[in-house]
Amino acid sequence: MNFITLLLLLLIGLSGGLIVGAGLVAFLTVLGIVPRLTQITKTKHYIYSYQYAIIFGSVFWTWMGLHEVHLHLPWKLTVVHGLFSGIFIGLLAAALTEVLNVLPILAKRIFVQDKILWLLMAMVLGKVIGSLFHWIFFAPY
Repeated sequence: MNFITLLLLLLIGLSGGLIVGAGLVAFLTVLGIVPRLTQITKTKHYIYSYQYAIIFGSVFWTWMGLHEVHLHLPWKLTVVHGLFSGIFIGLLAAALTEVLNVLPILAKRIFVQDKILWLLMAMVLGKVIGSLFHWIFFAPY
């Protein structure tokens, strides 16, 4: 490859990374995940720890993805990693639904305002059953 091609690839890669990073920061800022998490858990004195954890996690897992590192962990550690990943995704989804008030709007639109708990449980059970089905039948071992 010549110098111009390398420079163009560098520019495209850097631009893409900046766009994705700015999108993630905007998403987390608009949702107010860190302040809301500290408010719910009553751990406002750990707000900087939450912020550093998000930054460290983003940088670390980006590095792991770029270098195609494969972790060959025992199944017990994989379960723990999956549990923490699920907790993170659950908190992110809960923050999104809380900020946007999705459940009350959805319940009103499908005429089940008095059955909102059933709607929530159906969503949770659907996610759990779908995930288990995927892990049991389609996950590579």
